[in-house]
Order: sequence, then C-alpha cells, then structure tokens
Amino acid sequence: MSRSRPSLSVLALPALLASVLGAVLAGCSLGGERPAASATPASPEEPAGVSIPSIGVRSQLLRLGLNKDATVQVPPPEKGKTAGWYTGGAVPGERGPAVIIGHDDGPDGQAVFHELHRLGKGDVVDVERGDGTVLHFTVTGTEKVAKNSFPAKKVYGDTTERALRLVTCACELDANGHPVRSLIVYATLKS
Repeated sequence: MSRSRPSLSVLALPALLASVLGAVLAGCSLGGERPAASATPASPEEPAGVSIPSIGVRSQLLRLGLNKDATVQVPPPEKGKTAGWYTGGAVPGERGPAVIIGHDDGPDGQAVFHELHRLGKGDVVDVERGDGTVLHFTVTGTEKVAKNSFPAKKVYGDTTERALRLVTCACELDANGHPVRSLIVYATLKS
C-alpha cells in the first residue's frame, strides 16, 4: 500500500524551504525545541531501522515531523545514537526523497552518523521496513554545504527516483559552538 505525498504548490515551496533551512540551521545543536519522536513505525511500509555496514551503523529509526515553529525535527540529544526518518518526505522505496537525519556528535560523544563522512559512491545503506523487508540503497554522492546555503530543494524536493538522503552536521563549529556545515549523502534504491 503506497502513501501518496501532497504535491507542493509554487506558493508553498518558499515556506517549506524556509522551514527546512531553519531546521538545518538549528538541527544539529544540542539545545532548542525537542521533538516528540516515536520509535514505532505507524505501518508495515514505514522504515523501522537503518544500517550502513561499511561504517558500522545500525540504528532503529525515530519518526520525525515538524516542530511547532514548522522546522524539521531532529532526534533529541539524549538519543544521539539513534537516527530519525522525516515523515513529511517519501517512505523509503517509494518515488521521492526519503530523508533520514542523525547527529554527528552528542552529549555522550560520537553519535550515530559520526562516521558518515567516510561514505562514498557505491557504498550500501540498508533500510528495514516495519514488516521486516530490507531495502538496499546505493550511495551516488556526498556533499558538504554551509548551513546558510543548505540545498533544501535538492534534499527535500520532488524527484522521480526512489531516493534516500542522509543528513548530519559536518562537525565544524562557529565561535558559539554551533555547526556551520552539513553533510548530505545521496543514495538511490538498487534495482
């Protein structure tokens, strides 16, 4: 059973991009509004876990939505070893970008996506659905970007591919201790 995603109107896109950019600017900080995240898939098709064998990642997935200020939720700092799936995007395996967000570092040190920078073209990312089916995605590229020029449309915008995006901070901090760059891993479903 497929879940259809609402299409974005030309008028709604700027608001969405501003919302996403706001989340990205604050997303990796350890303070701020904390999401009410759930670790239970709402349906058998939704993702329950992610694993990246080449860097030793294996994590359940929290369900992430939007904060009250319309920014994208991130896993709470105390769940730094757990990644989260943004429910406003595609379900992994369906057409469109499925987005999984995780911290690079947390209050207890290295977090779930600390080694994400080691991924390269051809590496595999596995996403397990609630029904136990495992989907295999192949990395097609990576990109480090400044937080103030985050490519929200490229990450969250419509695509005909069955795409996966992994997002974390690139661990370069400004004078206030806030991350200044994001790391994005792009992947597509293996056929």
